[in-house]
Parts: sequence; C-alpha cells; structure tokens
Amino acid sequence: MKIRKVKQNNRKKAFEIETRGRTFLYPYAKLEIQPSPTNKIVEVYVDGEIGSEGFTYELDSGHEGTVHIDHVLEYNRDPGYLRDLIIYKLTIEAQKRVKDSPLSKREIIRRLETSASQFYRLLDQTNYKKSLDQLLSLLQILDCDIDFIVQERAAKQA
Repeated sequence: MKIRKVKQNNRKKAFEIETRGRTFLYPYAKLEIQPSPTNKIVEVYVDGEIGSEGFTYELDSGHEGTVHIDHVLEYNRDPGYLRDLIIYKLTIEAQKRVKDSPLSKREIIRRLETSASQFYRLLDQTNYKKSLDQLLSLLQILDCDIDFIVQERAAKQA
C-alpha cells in the first residue's frame, strides 16, 4: 500500500497518513526516535526510496526516523492487513507441509479438485487473492488440524 500524503499533527502528537481512500494516525509515542519540546520535528515526507510505502521524519537534532506503512496498519489494526498477515502465515506453513508430505503434488491437486496452476498460486506467498477456504482445504488434505484462538489482548506493561 502506498502513502499519498503524510503530515504532522502536534496537537494530537501524531502523524496523519493518507493512503488511497483512508487516513490513519500514528502517534509520536510509537516512534523509535521520538520528538520532544526541545527536539521538534522539522520535516516529514513520503519516502520515495522505499517505494512510497513509508515516510521519513527529521528532528531539530538532525536525527531521522522512517516508519513503514506496515507499522501504521498494524498499529491501527487494519482488517485488510490482518487478513493478509493470516494468509501469509498459513501459506508459509502450507509450503512446509507440502514439501514434507508423503503425498505427491499430483495427488494433492487431485484431492483439492483444482488445476496445477491454481495449486501453485495457492502456494505463492505473494498472492493475497486466494481465500482462506482454499488454504484450509489444502492444510486438511495435508493432515493438519487448524485451531483459531480468539482472546483478549494482554494489557501492555509500563
């Protein structure tokens, strides 16, 4: 996801990050190098060196910090980002299981009732257009039990 615009909001003590169709806040408190009353932010810009997928800020002291869009999406608990993260993790696990499986790829494809090209798209960790259903079916064929645990987040300790 590319960032279109970023600006600082000192009143909210956060950056406002604009992407296609959404605006996110990212608080100064989450920064690796934080501004202070004596070391203020002098410049913030969308960083073209990382493909506009992040922004860089500079402080009075000359120190710079960069924030990737993934950090912003994770902080804001963006549902699309979290879905993609789950799909990525399940795909990596499926790749390992296919490699270690005694079943041939041809047999797995037959049991999935799909084509070879669809099977390889399913194993491509950069493909986020696949469904969770497809991945769960593949993992079932590979004799995996899948459990999802829903729990409250632990309170962060100070």
